[in-house]
Amino acid sequence: MRLYFVRHGQSEANVQSVISNRDLPHPLTDLGRQQARQLAQATAAVPVARIYSSPLLRARQTAEILSAALGAPFEITEALREFDCGIAEGRSDEEAWSLWRWVMDDWLARGHLDSRIEGGESFMDIKARFVPLVERLVEDRRGSTDNLILLGHGGLFSAMLPLVLANVDAAFVGSHPITHSGAIVAEPRHQALACLEWCGEKLVLEPTLPPA
Repeated sequence: MRLYFVRHGQSEANVQSVISNRDLPHPLTDLGRQQARQLAQATAAVPVARIYSSPLLRARQTAEILSAALGAPFEITEALREFDCGIAEGRSDEEAWSLWRWVMDDWLARGHLDSRIEGGESFMDIKARFVPLVERLVEDRRGSTDNLILLGHGGLFSAMLPLVLANVDAAFVGSHPITHSGAIVAEPRHQALACLEWCGEKLVLEPTLPPA
């Protein structure tokens, strides 16, 4: 089996620099729809068994485009929602983005995993919903030829993927931004989930990650 962690296409929130991780009306832009269609074309040869999507509008719309193009059903899961930014939600001012940068740095650079923007989620809150989904999918589909798409968000994946990918850490993520409609491909290697490709860049597996 393989998991494809996919970020949504560009949205109006990205263009407007709005923190929009609740149910605000920020759909995909025309470019975002084009990015989703291009991803569908790039993965047309991959038989996708199912798509799991964040409930946020930009992710749902990306999932709908992929689902229609690839002929794969999709379902919504809260596990893939972007992390809640509390009092910074719906804002585009510098103070709000300073709070966003502070909490990401507190988690990934300083290891303060219970930090949160007031009214928002902590790293541990996100871990409690994201990691069990990945573990369940790997366990349920281990040994199969299924390909699954997990449609989510840049902040979510930046924080969480180092927890589930044996050959990716926070420093790697920090130097390899997750592009819109970028795909991160992973597959189980015995007791580990290994990243094979990161937004088009093939990764060399560590010697500690034997062939499947």
